[in-house]
Amino acid sequence: MISALINCFKIRELRQRILFTLSLLFVARIGCNIPIPGVDPSALKAFFESQKMLGGGQLVGLYNLFTGGAFLKGAVFGLGVMPYISASIIFQLLGVMMPSLAKMQQEGEIGRQRLMQYTRYLTLVICIIQGGLLIMALTNYPDKLFPGFDPAVYGPIVIHKGLGFALICTFLLSTGTMILTWLGDQITQRGIGNGISLLITVGILSGLPQSMVLFGKMFYTPLGTESAGHLGWLQGALMITLLFVVIAAMVAVTQAQRKVPVQYASRVVGSKMYSGQSSFLPLKVNYSGVMPVIFASALLMFPQQLLAYLGAAFGISVFQKWSMVIVQGSMSYYIIYGILVLGFSYFWVSIMFKPLQIADDLKKNGGYIPGVRPGSPTAQFLDYVMTRLTLAGAIFLTVIALFPDILYFLYKIPYRVALFFGGTGTLISVGVLLDTLRQLETYLLQRNYEGFLSKRTMRGKALAAQLQELTVSDDKGLRLLWITVSGLFILGFVSWACQAIFF
Repeated sequence: MISALINCFKIRELRQRILFTLSLLFVARIGCNIPIPGVDPSALKAFFESQKMLGGGQLVGLYNLFTGGAFLKGAVFGLGVMPYISASIIFQLLGVMMPSLAKMQQEGEIGRQRLMQYTRYLTLVICIIQGGLLIMALTNYPDKLFPGFDPAVYGPIVIHKGLGFALICTFLLSTGTMILTWLGDQITQRGIGNGISLLITVGILSGLPQSMVLFGKMFYTPLGTESAGHLGWLQGALMITLLFVVIAAMVAVTQAQRKVPVQYASRVVGSKMYSGQSSFLPLKVNYSGVMPVIFASALLMFPQQLLAYLGAAFGISVFQKWSMVIVQGSMSYYIIYGILVLGFSYFWVSIMFKPLQIADDLKKNGGYIPGVRPGSPTAQFLDYVMTRLTLAGAIFLTVIALFPDILYFLYKIPYRVALFFGGTGTLISVGVLLDTLRQLETYLLQRNYEGFLSKRTMRGKALAAQLQELTVSDDKGLRLLWITVSGLFILGFVSWACQAIFF
């Protein structure tokens, strides 16, 4: 690992890309800590600390997680990149229903650039609406936006009121999101990894130190003052073990694939005769990665935020009630979240995975899947296999995404700590970091250097090798994977329950 990291800086182009990415991420973190003039975030922070809700399972806590803490700091990057993600979702869905947008998506780089331009325009509109309603809500009815907040106790959030101030704040928030979007695009084009995903990941990981401190404090509660979140040493060891098990399961399923055997017929090229060769077509279990989780979270937050802001901005209680219909912790939230993750998993696969094109390419190159006729039957077979794999991957994403809520509600683990035992944030972080490592690996292997994920680097590390090279070759292997992961989770819960009952 260390040698691979050193090798990254030996390649001039890769070194420039890494430094460029780090510098832009640093700029993004600076913007997440610059408060908007005239907004006092200390009042809001004091309220959440008194309610023990900072980073909690409420809508505000989840949105604050995605913005890297910028929302509760009243920073210029307080809206984060969620408006851009919401705009992207809208255009992705419209692309299925509108033939003109679908045609634009198929026009290559030119069509992609036009679609990105339209997405940015819609992002700006969403920013203006969200930013304006947020400032009006904080100015007029902060107690409706944050139930229990009393300006007389904690102080006013907005110091300077008026139309001019609201326009300035809306402009600053909208500009902040557009700058973040531009930074993400620059990282994607000139840096390493997906820029928008990296911005979200760095924001999520920025809360890790505070979560570790809070986790440590759970061991040092004075005698006689134990609360529901207090941990004994055995419970703490089980929690740490569970953390590694969850992360290992995420890496395993992210890297897991089914190898579909492909046989190439003998052919003559020029005057040479090439014998048939055997190969395989890798189909990933989690083909869509973390995109379904990001899309589902954004789609749940956007209407809920909009209704909450409308109700607090104009004092309309019915909007407040509607915004609480789908709140994190309710059964309706989990059902809708699971349906959205499942739906977006299939939606993303339908966009990115082209079985007809793959079957046509195999046929042109003299390749075929043993036992399956070339052409349309091959495409149907690949679609059938990918449909089953996508279902397994989507179920896994949903279970891991909801796992922190189980810890939070059943065992009273602070939500800020529970978030790193799975959940949306951890899924995004693990998926994005693995994708970034794969890009670094590609650069290193092209220059004949050892990479992070190569077999030579992982030699002698049996567990890590199993995680990186895990392959689901058939249905039996897939069932074995799920039985193993489920068994580890059940073992962790049984151990925790025994500790709570008998000790």
